[in-house]
Amino acid sequence: MRRLAVFFATALLSTSLWAMHCPADMAKIDDLLKTDPPSDAKVLAQVQQLRAEGETLHKAGNHGESVKVLGEALQLLEASE
Repeated sequence: MRRLAVFFATALLSTSLWAMHCPADMAKIDDLLKTDPPSDAKVLAQVQQLRAEGETLHKAGNHGESVKVLGEALQLLEASE
């Protein structure tokens, strides 16, 4: 029974941590788009699409997938520097 309680506590905590991670990633993407946007229009469009998809996933409560998608956007931004 104790293992089950620990499992659920860990699951709830990790969900909360993922949920907080999404807005931080979105803010970082927004900041990079303002200060140092990619010069390639295709990369810019892809980053904007991933950013929007990440926000939609976050609002739907799918934080793990949101973090993944937002991470892809950040990688594209960092590679375009």
